Amino acid sequence: MAESRLVMVGVNHKGTPVEIRERLAFTPSKIEESAERLVGRYEIIEHIILSTCNRVEIYARVKDQDEGIRSLKKFIAEFHGLSFNDLDRYFYSYRDYRCVEHLFCVSSSLDSMVLGESQVLGQVKDAYNQARAMQATGMVLNQLFEKAFTVAKKVREETGIAERGVSISSAAVELARKIFEDLENHSILLVGAGEMAELAAKHLISYGVKTVYVASRTYERAVTLASTLNGAAIDFANFNEELHRADIVITSTGAPHFIIKKEMIEQAIHKRKNKPMFFIDIAVPRDIEPEVNELENVYLYDIDDLQSVVSANIKEREKEAIEAMDIIHGEVEKFNNWVDSLDAVPTIVELRNKAELIRQKELDRTLKKMGSLSEEDRLSIEQMTTSIINKILHHPTINLKKKTQTQDGHHYLKAIRHLFHLDD
Repeated sequence: MAESRLVMVGVNHKGTPVEIRERLAFTPSKIEESAERLVGRYEIIEHIILSTCNRVEIYARVKDQDEGIRSLKKFIAEFHGLSFNDLDRYFYSYRDYRCVEHLFCVSSSLDSMVLGESQVLGQVKDAYNQARAMQATGMVLNQLFEKAFTVAKKVREETGIAERGVSISSAAVELARKIFEDLENHSILLVGAGEMAELAAKHLISYGVKTVYVASRTYERAVTLASTLNGAAIDFANFNEELHRADIVITSTGAPHFIIKKEMIEQAIHKRKNKPMFFIDIAVPRDIEPEVNELENVYLYDIDDLQSVVSANIKEREKEAIEAMDIIHGEVEKFNNWVDSLDAVPTIVELRNKAELIRQKELDRTLKKMGSLSEEDRLSIEQMTTSIINKILHHPTINLKKKTQTQDGHHYLKAIRHLFHLDD
């Protein structure tokens, strides 16, 4: 595959500090500028730059892998005005099989900081679309990235890699759905206006919660947050009187003691005619007295409970990642078989060209000896010779394509080229 060697050079969150990564980031305009400098230079045939907050990677098809990797590292350093020698220790690089495997893992979010997160697939698609629009890609990288998107979809559909939430807010939603099943038409009361509580509320709203109340010691803050959440602000001093209206209560105040006690919840439950209430206490020190959990139809979870859910979900995702890797290895094999089959194409073309030259030469010689022939007879003879050539080369062509997809493929290519003097 002299014209189809794949390489990837990059840095990511696993081995490169953020202060280095941010200096190496490619904005969309920088990617455009880089294409002008990379296309047709450094032995680069095709390339795609993937730049996110966690990684900067260049995927390329090159004529020579050693030279290609060296050139890409040098390019990244020089483009950002950094010393190659200072930067070199952060780079990692992959070739062929490992390059394909790495991209499939990145697209399927198996190489992400948060295993199974969905954002990275969109970033890979954006990088591909920009490179394609700039005509920086060709047949091999187009096929590679299209395949990566298919693999990511397959991983998501056939494993549970993205099913369990791994943030505090998603854990809160997961627990709320176990209690209420359908969150539509349920209500939330935020007591305190911390960032984590806001995130949890937004997550619950995305699952259908429509009514939101906000109580904060600073009423203006409550009004602002309520406006963001399309809810209503209530007076913090009187939030106890509104407790019964909320199916879900999220607390995140900075109070040094419990602000919600057992007897308050008893009164609220009574007003609700014993309808369930779900409490999420994100505050440290805690806002809600633990004894409220003794009440019937009251469910209280504090920050440690939520973190336990998150930890359990991360372990589940790690289990699913093993299954995902099986899918990826199978798909890498298929893609590499396709790439390897490209090796046969130049040899097949040369073989057919050589056969055609011989056919044409012998045909001309024969026709001259035969003297005057009708146009119909001449055409019949020509078609017969073409048919003979096609039938002789049909099975060798099919077998050569198959053999080049095996480990011994290069031996078959070498033999064919030797037997037919294609390199003479």
